[in-house]
Amino acid sequence: MASGNSLLIFHPYHNAPPTANYATLDTRNQHPCLDFDASTNESAVFSAIMPQNYAGGGVTVYLHYAMSTATADTVDWDVAWERIGDQQLDIDGDDFAAVNSVDDTTVPGTTGLVDIVSVAFTDGADMDSVAVGESFRLKVTRDAVSDDAAGDAELVKVELRET
Repeated sequence: MASGNSLLIFHPYHNAPPTANYATLDTRNQHPCLDFDASTNESAVFSAIMPQNYAGGGVTVYLHYAMSTATADTVDWDVAWERIGDQQLDIDGDDFAAVNSVDDTTVPGTTGLVDIVSVAFTDGADMDSVAVGESFRLKVTRDAVSDDAAGDAELVKVELRET
């Protein structure tokens, strides 16, 4: 597989929300989105199996988002992996690896414009050692406690690309 090709794409309907502080499903002009609050850290969780065409390198997560009202200031995002694998994780509890972040991203100057930010992960422990054919979860969190953009951040797509 050539570097940079898509491994997976998640849509808002793929979200399996955590039990608390979760992004809420919404639409904007018939486009599904997940709303992340401006004052509380909220998360979305996406489950998948690492595709067979994954060559074992690093993965960059691309977050496609818009803002519901903000046209100024910054938004912060955190992303973490959780390897479920083959007898690797008791799914009665969560065990996400440390987050990688993209911070201080200036929001688009017009509400509804989609911005794309990236969060890079090296292979191995940085992405919880997820391997080909293993199931995993990816947690996306708006770090609202640290950013200063007003209103909801609206996540519209998540893309994983091997880098």
